[in-house]
Formats: sequence, structure tokens, C-alpha cells
Amino acid sequence: MMRIVALVCMLLFSSAAALAAPVTLKLGHIGEPQHPYGLGAEYFAKLVKERSNGSIDVQVFPSGLLGDQHDLVEGLTLDSIDMALAGSDEVANFLPELAIFNLPYLFRDVQHAYKALDSIGMELCKKGEERGFVTLAIWENGINHLTNNVRPIVTPADIRGLKIRVMEVPLCIATMQALGGNPAPMPMSTGEMFVTLLKRGVDGQECSLAHIVTKRFFEVQKFLSLTGHTYDPELLLISSIAWKKLTQEQQALIRQAAEDARDWQRNMCRVLGKSQGQRHVCGQRQCW
Repeated sequence: MMRIVALVCMLLFSSAAALAAPVTLKLGHIGEPQHPYGLGAEYFAKLVKERSNGSIDVQVFPSGLLGDQHDLVEGLTLDSIDMALAGSDEVANFLPELAIFNLPYLFRDVQHAYKALDSIGMELCKKGEERGFVTLAIWENGINHLTNNVRPIVTPADIRGLKIRVMEVPLCIATMQALGGNPAPMPMSTGEMFVTLLKRGVDGQECSLAHIVTKRFFEVQKFLSLTGHTYDPELLLISSIAWKKLTQEQQALIRQAAEDARDWQRNMCRVLGKSQGQRHVCGQRQCW
């Protein structure tokens, strides 16, 4: 009898130890550390560590240290990367339904975007679980604008003939072609984009003000046009395999931290956006 009791106690202790076993998750993104979602990643890691009493450690790798966005999302499907922040345009290469959120002038303003993404967006993202990744929350990269070295862009006609770097995504390529531009698909890697702009490999590029500022594209581009033509959601993802290894309690803790960090990060976008002179409506519709 005593042996049975001892065996049961040993099994219970082992189970408890397994539940409390330390977890390390590596989170990669291409933003600079001072980018709003770079700051959000650090805040998320802090929340998780505090709420788990240090048992879950999220290690953040910014600036493309773990690869560009395609590498990151593909790594999630292969379980070679635990977590990633990636734009909906890139994730759409793996989950085509998400491409809808990158249609030009889809949203009236950011509050409209938040409402759609937190409801319809998260529902669509559930399909990603079959393809190797779980969406914890939808954060924000920002509103995309155009920079170039040739001329100010005031109306769509001003884009004609310009070679513009766009994401390696069919919708982004088609949008630039429809405007009369010459799209140059290229990943937003840390150094490559800057060097390409510096050497005039392309005339210009499209991205959020946060990337323009933190990646210092203003040093190699003459003109910034606040076209506000697309809104760019940023998804916080975790590998389905890594997710299934967590206990239900750990999953609930991480998901709640992701949502709390989402709200904090979106607010940070508004604060930093004001300091950068960003318009919080999606574009100059009277011209476009």
C-alpha cells in the first residue's frame, strides 16, 4: 500500500514539474527595435515573463536576425521558428484569404481597421492553424505611403513610369501595375532595401512612416508622399507545433498577453504617428 501511495505521489510531482517546466520561445521580426511593433514585442515578452513568474521566456530577435518575413512565416510552418511578427500581405502567401485586408483604401480610418481585424480578421486567421501557425492577435505596422527620388507624387498619374519596390505579394504587385508604376518585388530586409535605394536600384518604395523613420529611408529618398493607400496589419504568430506543446494555462496566459500588448502597441503607433506628422485617415481621397 505504501509503495502505491509513493508511486502516485511521484507521478503527481512529475506532472506538476512538467507543467512548471521553463519554456523559451524565440520571436523574430524585421522591424528595428524602436519600431512600434519592435517596442510591442519587448512589451509582450515582459508581460509574459511577469505573468508566468519567469517560467516562460520570450526572446525577441529584431531587424531580420532570423530572416525576412517570408522566412519567418515559412519557419513557423516547419517549426524551425517559434514565433514571428509578419504583415498580413506576407502571411497571405500562406493564407490567401488575408489578402483582402491589403486592398487600397479599404478602411475609413484605423478604428475601422481595428474593428474589422479583431472580428472578421481573427476569424479568417483561424484557417492558418491547419497550415502551421496560430494567430494570437493582430497588431499594427501602419498606414503605407510612398517615397521616391524622382518627383512628388500628388495624384496617381505621378506614379507612371516609376520603379517602386513593393512586397513580394500578387496584390501589391497588381496594385502598383494598375497605377502605372513598375513594381519591383523585394523583401523588406534590414540592409538590402537601404542599399538598393542608395544605389538607385529602384526609384522609390512603399511602407509605413514607422519603417521610413526607423530604417532611415529618408536619408536616401527625396520625396515623401502621404498617399495612405493601404493599411498594413501585423500578425503576432506562433508555430502550431510550439503552441500544442504548451499547457492550456500557458496558452491562455500568452494569448491574453498578446491582446494586451496589441492594445498597448496600437496606442504607441498613434503616439509615434503624431510625432512623425502622420495623418490617421487612410489617404488623400480627393486626389486618389
